[in-house]
Amino acid sequence: MADSDRRPLGQAYAGTWGRAEAAEMDVGLRKHMLQIYNYMASGLLLSGIVAIVVANTGLQDIFFQMNEAGRYGYTGLGFVAMLAPIGIILAMSFGAARMGNGALQGMYWALVGTMGIGFAVLLKVYTGDSVARVFFITAATFGALSLYGYTTKRSLSGFGTFLFMGLIGMVIAAVVNIFLASSMLQFIISAVGLLVFSGLIAFDTQRLKNEYFEVQGTELAERSAIMGAVSLYLNFVNLFQILLSFLGNRE
Repeated sequence: MADSDRRPLGQAYAGTWGRAEAAEMDVGLRKHMLQIYNYMASGLLLSGIVAIVVANTGLQDIFFQMNEAGRYGYTGLGFVAMLAPIGIILAMSFGAARMGNGALQGMYWALVGTMGIGFAVLLKVYTGDSVARVFFITAATFGALSLYGYTTKRSLSGFGTFLFMGLIGMVIAAVVNIFLASSMLQFIISAVGLLVFSGLIAFDTQRLKNEYFEVQGTELAERSAIMGAVSLYLNFVNLFQILLSFLGNRE
């Protein structure tokens, strides 16, 4: 008689139940991650629509003006639209625990909508063909890095501090370069950003995957999906803008 036939009946049922529970958890995880990706993809779509509408209608004159050097600059309302996403992200980050899911969703759509206003400038500066080409390159890169973060057995948590420090350094350098206007410093910022946001895509994907096991079956699951979409959306658009600065063809 095989060993499996000699196992106690209760042990056999326990093994079957454990496998069924693991399979159910795996299905739930895939559903949760798919929800995050759907939020993110919908956000990118809305941002793109807003950017196209603003760039090709009279709305662009409300937010942007071309200066004597032939470069686009922000109007007063344009600066408000440019800074609004920062305020929305801060409000979502610090107020998510007190918001209902409906309010959090509304802020997410407001975030991606106002981001689209800023992207309208890219459509005026770069050719449409190069924007489309770089977008698909970004999408392929994002897909590969996110898949790695989802499937790898290696913990990426150790990279979190390093990536966060790199992000802070980029922000500080970008502020300094507003006054220096150094093309070399801008190149270094973009190169570092390429590494940082590539790493964040894999890191955040693994983080969101692990986070699911803490929020599954609770009202926090929807909140986690929305905030997860914010993280991946921001990683995507920052990577896209950096790649566009390297690979895009200007008008």
